[in-house]
Amino acid sequence: MKHRSLAVAAAALAWATTFAGLALATQGQQPGGTTAVAALTAPNIDVAAVQSHLTQLNNFATGNGGNRRAGSAGYTQSVAYIKGKLQAAGYQVTEQRCTSCVYVSNNLIADWPGGDTNQTVMFGSHLDSVSAGPGINDNGSGSATLLENALQLAANNPTMTKHVRFGWWTDEEQGLNGSEFYVGQLSGTQRSAIKGYYNFDMIASTNSGYFVNNINTTAAAPLREYWQSLNLQPEENVEGAGRSDDYSFQNAGIPSSGYATGASDTKTSAQQRKWGGTAGASYDSCYHNRCDTTANINATALDRSADGVAYTIWKLAVSDTPQNDFSVSLSPTSGTVKTGTTGTFIVNTATTSGSPQNVTLSASGLPNGVSVSFNPATVQSGSSSTATITVGASTARGTYTITVTGTGSVSRAATYTLTVTGGGTGCDGVPAWSATTSYVPNDVVSYNGHQWKSTWYSSGAEPGAPASWAVWQDQGAC
Repeated sequence: MKHRSLAVAAAALAWATTFAGLALATQGQQPGGTTAVAALTAPNIDVAAVQSHLTQLNNFATGNGGNRRAGSAGYTQSVAYIKGKLQAAGYQVTEQRCTSCVYVSNNLIADWPGGDTNQTVMFGSHLDSVSAGPGINDNGSGSATLLENALQLAANNPTMTKHVRFGWWTDEEQGLNGSEFYVGQLSGTQRSAIKGYYNFDMIASTNSGYFVNNINTTAAAPLREYWQSLNLQPEENVEGAGRSDDYSFQNAGIPSSGYATGASDTKTSAQQRKWGGTAGASYDSCYHNRCDTTANINATALDRSADGVAYTIWKLAVSDTPQNDFSVSLSPTSGTVKTGTTGTFIVNTATTSGSPQNVTLSASGLPNGVSVSFNPATVQSGSSSTATITVGASTARGTYTITVTGTGSVSRAATYTLTVTGGGTGCDGVPAWSATTSYVPNDVVSYNGHQWKSTWYSSGAEPGAPASWAVWQDQGAC
């Protein structure tokens, strides 16, 4: 969470909106006064899994100067880690370069296939830290919570009534720049398709409070309901008003809410009586400090936040009515093909719910000179197809990831790892550069008949292109 701006905070407190179109849960009273929440069953998010992601983020900071500041090596590794997990789970993942950010770096956007894209519900958190520390509560806690929720959504693969999108923002600590850039790039149609945005920034503070952004709006209802069901009696997030990425969406007229457990403000005696902890002390004594490590995490607050996110996703975007669905798998999942020859693998489909359906197969991510054909190109779910890979004589040697997609009432995908050997234009024994691979210092690739050595962290930076000297060093022809 960035430092407070009084003008921004005042504007945020004045903001109000309604959130038409998203379903509300019914509520009743349990014995003892706690609220019973009636909704579709959301998965229990394992807090240990969230903490495992936090450990990885902490390691990226420790290995790179103690922080994950936007544009730094620690930030770049954080993006690559989350991106890899999401791609493996079947998400459509995009890195968006924030060219107006103080530290030019990438937002990470992930869409779960399915649901009406004109009815999109978005969940976001900032991934960067301040330069003073690793930023594990601020805001590894929000980032790791969203990652595990995204993975559980994929694992459960429910029927979607609305489209769900996740965002991890860069350069928040410099002034909400990553999320502002994202919202500013949206067309009017794209902006109106986002029916709600939910932000999670510092949700595991050691001396936790329980705060909901814009708590009395319709947008906030699912988040409020879940914490009320735990008898937490959440309050308005006054401290965080206008200080995190939900403000970028509010300014664009998009209804928003979110969770927070407090930063540098002080817990009152009344709050201590209902939430525990220490009155007269800040919610997070390590806010924007080097001690914001994995030791600075309240596991109970983290667990309550993570489960509240899952409840909200299921409440707003998941249906209990089964749909016709299928899966796609490959056998084998990898293979080696020499240049100028062909190879094959089998594409298997299976009906996972509802009735069998026709599935049309396609391949993407193909390197130059490589093609894939399917026989048959359309199958009924439960049947198989033979995929033939043809590798041209000029294809550069290297390892490539090919995505095979089956399209029916929904789209499902699987990946095939292709290793090209033999002739080609690559340097002998040196893998070819790939636009989809993340590189680190001292990686060596071949491209356009030259060998190149990586001098920095990059993805998509073409060797030999203008300004590529910043990340690639030409080692000469080969």
